[in-house]
Amino acid sequence: MTDRQVPVLIVGGSLVGLSVSLLLAARGVPHLLVERHRGTAIHPRAASFHQGTMEVFRGAGMQQAVEASAAQEFTQNGAIIAVESLTGKELQYFYRSYNDGVEGLSPTSRLFITQVGLEPLLRDRARELGAEHRYATEFIGFEQDDTGVTSVIRARDGGAEQTVRSSYLVAADGAHSRVREQLGIDMIGRGAFADCVTIYFKADVKAMLGDRALSVVYVNHPELLGFFRFSFAGDSGFLAVFATISPDGTRDKKVGEHIDAAQCADYVRTALGAPAGFPVEINNVQRWTASAARAARMRHGRVFLAGDAAHVMPPTGGFGGNTGIADAHNLAWKLAMVHHGTAAPSLLDTYDAERGPVGHLTVEQAYTRYVLRVDSTLPKDDLMPPIDDAIIELGTLYRSAGVVDPADAEAPLEDPRNPTGRPGTRAPHLTLDRDGAEISTHDLFGEEFVLLTGPDGDAWTTAAKDLPLRVHRVGADGLTDREDQFTRAFGIGSAGAVIVRPDGVIAWRATDPPADPRRTLADVLRRLGVDQRHSAAM
Repeated sequence: MTDRQVPVLIVGGSLVGLSVSLLLAARGVPHLLVERHRGTAIHPRAASFHQGTMEVFRGAGMQQAVEASAAQEFTQNGAIIAVESLTGKELQYFYRSYNDGVEGLSPTSRLFITQVGLEPLLRDRARELGAEHRYATEFIGFEQDDTGVTSVIRARDGGAEQTVRSSYLVAADGAHSRVREQLGIDMIGRGAFADCVTIYFKADVKAMLGDRALSVVYVNHPELLGFFRFSFAGDSGFLAVFATISPDGTRDKKVGEHIDAAQCADYVRTALGAPAGFPVEINNVQRWTASAARAARMRHGRVFLAGDAAHVMPPTGGFGGNTGIADAHNLAWKLAMVHHGTAAPSLLDTYDAERGPVGHLTVEQAYTRYVLRVDSTLPKDDLMPPIDDAIIELGTLYRSAGVVDPADAEAPLEDPRNPTGRPGTRAPHLTLDRDGAEISTHDLFGEEFVLLTGPDGDAWTTAAKDLPLRVHRVGADGLTDREDQFTRAFGIGSAGAVIVRPDGVIAWRATDPPADPRRTLADVLRRLGVDQRHSAAM
């Protein structure tokens, strides 16, 4: 017998699972999240969050809360640098400032915040919106059929097993995903290449930092390879050690096999360039594996993989957590529309078609950065050339049934500094004025499909009146294009139009109105799988 029935069951309550929960709750989808740990993260882990991720948090009304929490933890907008040691030779600046060159691409900025600081914000906001979370709860297993998924869960502190019947299951249960394993989905890629440790420590490094604002410090020392992050106060931080190096040049990539607190303190002193006896207090040591691989597919029937369950990558570039949140953003609105009956179940087919290629590219880019920044001894066969970070973060180009007439281009990405407005790309950020208040184009998206027209788009606005589209005429009706860039950035004429999905991706565009705009819009919505019986507000 089934003990519970919910539309969606989420397995995993860390960063990605909580993001799925938040985004489903914001769209009114009842769901249950189960997590084996007793609470949110106790280790800092992921710390760098990109503009695309911050746009997701902005859409959920959380940008200010995340920024305020981040400011309490780290120096923001600092440099990313490679050094021989913190007090030694500076080898290379990857960024003089973390937001260099991306300031006008988004209404948000990149920032640093730990999962310890971020996850409680996501959890609490999701619960405010009606999410149900069960921590200290084991996920035992599941079976799926044509109409749903039956899962078995059990409280860690004892009690009987319970069955949960859900329409869909989202596996956000990490790199060693039991759900993925039960599905028999293989991981494809370069596999594991280092057994690493992250050492959390207390030490007074203010004098060593001096007046330098350093967000990430790669250490390429003759005795070890790793990277630092330091607290805002300069009195603590962590050192991730990828490998140690012997006097003969031999690299030990199994750092975590034989290590104790004294050895950890020595590693920290070495990477700092501090003398023997410099006070270092070790708080915690976390062992982990550096690997680069992706799931052969991200969907199996009614089960979806997200985050580390779908792709694992080294921390170089900070892509892991951001890619997982992008998975959550892509999936949540589709699940919501199917649940509410405003879209056909076929819309869910686009999840793997869209996120699978992104996962592959991002894994390879993280590996490329690891080879170039950390360990040049690793195999370079078929090494993907490095792509500009902003292009990876904001330049995704989707090709699926969720996009009408997607761009026919060899490149899987486009430069957000030169947006084209092509279907399948992220809608450009432009600064608009709405009744005297400054907003971003991105503030117009999120709830449903949106029709944006140029200032002379009257034919479109009339045609859309009884269709499930929220309509905005840019340059008219109280919505001012401050820099007069809308038509150029979206690649349309003053009477043209675009349809933007709830995740801010352009689904379709027309440079000018056809003879029958109503028929055109209805056909586009039909091709996107949208139920046209539901009409959105103007």
